[in-house]
Amino acid sequence: MATPDKKRHHTRIGEMLLDYGLITREQLVMALDRQVQTGDHLGSVLEGLGYLDSDTLLSVLGRQYDTPFVNLYEVNVTPEILDLLPFEQVRSLKVLPFSRTNDTLSVAMVDPSDAETIKNIESAVGTSVKPHVVPSYQINRAIIVFEKDGYGSVAFEGERLREEKVIHKERVPEMVALLKLVTDFKATELHLTAGAPPGMKINNELKRLSMPRISSAQMRDYISDILTMDQISEFESSNELDTVLTLSDIGRFRINVFKQRKSISLSARLMYEDIPSISDLNLPELVRDVALKQKGLIIIAGPAGQDKSTTLAAITDLINSSRSCNILTLEDPIRYLHKHKKSNVNQREIGIDTDTFASGLKHVLRQGQDVILISDLSNQESISAALNSAESGQLVIAAIHSLNTITAMEKIVNIFPDVLRSQIKIQLAETLLLLISQKLVPKKEGEGKIRVYEVLMNSSRVSNLIRQGQISNIGQLMHTGSEDMSSIDQGLARLCLEGEIEFDAGLQCSDNPVYFQEIIRRGRI
Repeated sequence: MATPDKKRHHTRIGEMLLDYGLITREQLVMALDRQVQTGDHLGSVLEGLGYLDSDTLLSVLGRQYDTPFVNLYEVNVTPEILDLLPFEQVRSLKVLPFSRTNDTLSVAMVDPSDAETIKNIESAVGTSVKPHVVPSYQINRAIIVFEKDGYGSVAFEGERLREEKVIHKERVPEMVALLKLVTDFKATELHLTAGAPPGMKINNELKRLSMPRISSAQMRDYISDILTMDQISEFESSNELDTVLTLSDIGRFRINVFKQRKSISLSARLMYEDIPSISDLNLPELVRDVALKQKGLIIIAGPAGQDKSTTLAAITDLINSSRSCNILTLEDPIRYLHKHKKSNVNQREIGIDTDTFASGLKHVLRQGQDVILISDLSNQESISAALNSAESGQLVIAAIHSLNTITAMEKIVNIFPDVLRSQIKIQLAETLLLLISQKLVPKKEGEGKIRVYEVLMNSSRVSNLIRQGQISNIGQLMHTGSEDMSSIDQGLARLCLEGEIEFDAGLQCSDNPVYFQEIIRRGRI
């Protein structure tokens, strides 16, 4: 009875890889022939033949099982974790424990849907199990290493399993297949340029796919696949083009095509329609009340690449779902598409719908807008327009690149010349409702990142310090950890004490390492 199930499993993997354009029909046939000889899983055979790299195989396996995946090449397992499961079970069940958080043991499994095996492991270790899919060849290599060097006496170093392979690819997938990879691999962007393999932005890092370099001719084929004749003519005359591409069952993309070194490059950014809620992002509950105020300024701060745009979208969607008003967004670029709910939402992209933030805000007071979103307060014009709009009775939600809440306020004030700073301090003190700074920190189990927030509600004491130009003193107040304010170090320490992040990750992201370590030592905020 096991054979038909195994065959269907292989067929699904093969069909998915063909659908993505990651392998050819000929490569699949050759891999199936080899599989008959070895009896191994198809994905492992494909990787062994050099038709796939391990990261791509893991991504496809994770999507097939709808389960987290783990690359054993990139993990180190302590003897204490290994000792939780006897080697006899590791060898017979083809599994490997690799981390533990609170009462949950993360286990690498070839088949994470095998409920019986999960039950056996839970019985052996006396705790719940979180399965992670892993290619069978990685487990098999690990078992060979354990048989040779012993199991549990020393730490397991996954890097020792790695074997360099040449990836054989006869062609790069079609454009639509590459865009499908973006959505299925949970990437945010696709980057194509002549002379380099395709790249995808995943967790704010550019990952090159194990594919051949794209030729200039292939780049022309790519743009011909997705652009109309009129768009191609416009691109040829201006050397750049911005457009939106909607593909049914795949997604909506903002496409930018441009010339570089006499060849063509293309970037495609996925535009999201499923907007996470305030609760999904674990934002403080006070955000919900502040976001529904009629006027004032809400600022989302943080370094570049910390996904401030998602927080902006969640707050905007809350307003859209709760208030009957007019919402205008000025974004660079647009990442989330808002549907009209209780409110009307007009989204404008800088460089396409309007030239600059300042020009987009120029006539906003006459347009009857109640809520304004500004995706980047980067210069005097945008900051001045945001403060003036909030002062005029509108609710303004804006993002700014800064290290934390204190540097955000200092940036807003100091970007202006001396003669204007007194006015800006007064405007900021009177209009500011809430300032949140956020960072993305790697989770303890290595499955993505978790958000940590620094929160500053405006109050009479905060407002007075802003007016007096003593913004740096606000940082001392934040260490009190009251309901209206908390520092990033307190947020990091809380996640560390709750077992969500590693100590080293918290220390690396902290603003005040000494204060962070002090909280960890006393074991409470």
